[in-house]
Amino acid sequence: MGTLDGQVAVVTGAAGGIGAEIAHRFAAEGARVACIDLVAPTALVEAITAAGGQAMAVATDVADEASTLAAAETVLAAWSGVTILVNGAAPNDPAGSVLDLPPHEWNRVFAVQVTGAYYMSRAILPSMIAAGRGSIIHIASQLGHVGSPGRPAYCAAKGALIQLAKVMALDHAPQGIRVNSLSPGAVETGRLLFRNATMEAARAVSVPKHPIGRLGRPDEIAAAALFLASDASSFMTGADLLIDGGYTAI
Repeated sequence: MGTLDGQVAVVTGAAGGIGAEIAHRFAAEGARVACIDLVAPTALVEAITAAGGQAMAVATDVADEASTLAAAETVLAAWSGVTILVNGAAPNDPAGSVLDLPPHEWNRVFAVQVTGAYYMSRAILPSMIAAGRGSIIHIASQLGHVGSPGRPAYCAAKGALIQLAKVMALDHAPQGIRVNSLSPGAVETGRLLFRNATMEAARAVSVPKHPIGRLGRPDEIAAAALFLASDASSFMTGADLLIDGGYTAI
């Protein structure tokens, strides 16, 4: 028996890193998982299927409302009802102050992370309301709590996701739907290579900021997402779960 037996989950930003690990973990726990990304993550679905899980790949631009509605229609046509939604899609953001960051880059970060979570939630919520239950998880960041020089769009967007979860939790609690955010610290994924030439360089920069003495692992974030998705967190809504190795404790 899996923790998520009989449930249907939608995971955006599933092509790699944290999103892929969450999709794997949910499938291993018995959920049927719709793996959503800008390019359909077919390799991920093949890996999940090979491991005995159930998954589908759906190409979706979460920054486009019509695309998110089409994705929801595709999932619901195949599987009866979605009870878990993880909003994890996030583009790489260039470094620079607000004076350096061009408007189109600022807008892209918010379009994918914040508006994308809004669109996907709107697309999936009716199914959850009909089922009378659901868990929505916005993947935020420790940088939604504290600032980081040269990351204005990222920090602002992650802070917005934390607040969005709080308001959605209040709005949809009467319908049996819980909404939380999940804030990882620096995690060893390919995203770190956007700002660092090698993973060793990324560790040299980021490990000293984490009192636990290392970076996070994707499986640790997936375990936290499983907790929020499952009945283990049934009395938890409107909260932000920090899995940051002590980053924000300093």
